[in-house]
Amino acid sequence: MTAAGERPVVLVTDYAWPDLEVERRILDAELLVAETGEEDELVELAPRADAILTCWKPVTAAVLDAAGRCRTVARYGVGLDNIDVGHATSLGMVVTNVPDFCADEVADTALLLLLALARRLGPLAADVRAGGWDNRAGGVPVRLRGKVMGLVGFGNIARRVVPRVQALGMDVLAYRRDGGGYHVPAGVRVTADMGELLAEADTVSLHCPLTPQTRGLIGKKELSAMKDTAFLLNTSRGGLVDTEALLSALDGGVIAGAGLDVTDPEPLPQGHRLRDHPLAVLTPHVGFYSGGSTAELAEKAARNVAAVLRGERPATVVNPAVYQSPALRDLGPR
Repeated sequence: MTAAGERPVVLVTDYAWPDLEVERRILDAELLVAETGEEDELVELAPRADAILTCWKPVTAAVLDAAGRCRTVARYGVGLDNIDVGHATSLGMVVTNVPDFCADEVADTALLLLLALARRLGPLAADVRAGGWDNRAGGVPVRLRGKVMGLVGFGNIARRVVPRVQALGMDVLAYRRDGGGYHVPAGVRVTADMGELLAEADTVSLHCPLTPQTRGLIGKKELSAMKDTAFLLNTSRGGLVDTEALLSALDGGVIAGAGLDVTDPEPLPQGHRLRDHPLAVLTPHVGFYSGGSTAELAEKAARNVAAVLRGERPATVVNPAVYQSPALRDLGPR
């Protein structure tokens, strides 16, 4: 516990923007910035931390166990697969995220990947760079009007994809396991049958978190259920897709192409065949990124930490059960 009058310490495992000026402005705290963010370093630094801010680096059970005075772990982002939320809860640590972060940017990225595949941008641009001028270098482009966009998951980002693809004249079919009970935008059909979506969609776009239940969600069976003219888009988490099954599907003409902003592993090793596969368009997990989105993210994540350090409930608590936990850390102002 921080002694009276001492500034709290916030451990920053990693960040993806130029500096931490936003965090310094919001947090009346010492920022302890990891050099590598690897587990052994975090375990060494964690005993000093009253709070942890993390972007991509894993905050494992070992790190949490070492953080004896930590009261909160705040994610720079939406997904929580890099934080052992269950263990943090058992230790009485409040876990937060920024669920409305970068929804427009990721929706734009899904649209970018779709258009790049449909208009054969990769091979056409490569041909021009090589000195050619062949409008057939990429094969025949795809008309998107009248095609079906299949959204797997129907949260904030998927809902922003809807008007973008409807503007192209596409129909939208969304999959959710619960099948309904919430507002559905005009022109969207919802199904609780994944098989129906895979069979009907001309493009399957993934918009769900990575959990033990969703890891490998798209494998050989699911790819085989798609049309051989269909595209697969993934702007969520690489682990949703079985990479080797996807490679086999592209090699064998099981599907027509893949647009990926995330991969498994990430990054792909140098020389991995998916990096330069003629039927794939890859970007380096950049879907979240814009000047506006990262500034907003840093501010909201830091405000979540500041609220806990003041003894207040933060705006976006991932594990509300922690407030009923007998292990809850002292949440008085610090």
